[in-house]
Amino acid sequence: MSDVVLEARGVHKTFGRGKTHHEALRGVDLVVREGQSVAVIGESGSGKSTLTRILFGLDCPTTGDVLFHGRSITGKEGRERLLALRRASGVVYQNPFESLDPRWTAAQSVAEPLLAQVADANIDERVDEAFRVAGLDAGRYANRFPMDLSGGQAQRVAIARAMVTSPQVLLADEPMSAIDVAARVQIVDSLRRVREANPDMAMVVVSHDLGVVQHIADRLVVMHNGLVVERGETHAVLRHPTHEYTRTLIAAASW
Repeated sequence: MSDVVLEARGVHKTFGRGKTHHEALRGVDLVVREGQSVAVIGESGSGKSTLTRILFGLDCPTTGDVLFHGRSITGKEGRERLLALRRASGVVYQNPFESLDPRWTAAQSVAEPLLAQVADANIDERVDEAFRVAGLDAGRYANRFPMDLSGGQAQRVAIARAMVTSPQVLLADEPMSAIDVAARVQIVDSLRRVREANPDMAMVVVSHDLGVVQHIADRLVVMHNGLVVERGETHAVLRHPTHEYTRTLIAAASW
């Protein structure tokens, strides 16, 4: 049985027509395997967010295909597989204060995915464990509302919520972009903890910051103008970049 969880094959994405025509993705291939963390990096407009939205079934490719465990999620034929992917996924968004309901406590937010999926008598235990893995003391933070949390604390609550169901694949979409520099180390540590607690889980990290993803990604995929211009093991790409655009990103990284 293949260990490939998600795969993009020849994905093109076009927006607009005529003079407003824009080709956001141009024949992109991507493979994400069990237990692997893949970082998709590039500046704004590179196509990385469009690719990951398509990869997780939040948008459709103009042409090409996306597969979850070897079966297409695109079109009418892929609808059932798309629902399976959504049930098996966790997502951490850029701004935790926009993704957490201000009326709910941290514990309620973390428990929400469990309540939607299962009737489990051990929900409280699983929520407490999710807090622990994300690096938060449930006794201190479970009953706090988002307004009572710092940006870093709120993002760790969002991480706990994303992984409380033990997803097969986790998407972290610019998870540090709305967080102050001092809290970024905590977020990186939380994502490391999540990987250690879920060794078979695949993770896709979207970022423009090589200084961040070097600590949590096994592989890098570098995007520029809708194309993958470089890919490989993280350490190899950072030490021996082959594309000029990658060299520019490395020079600008906040190490």
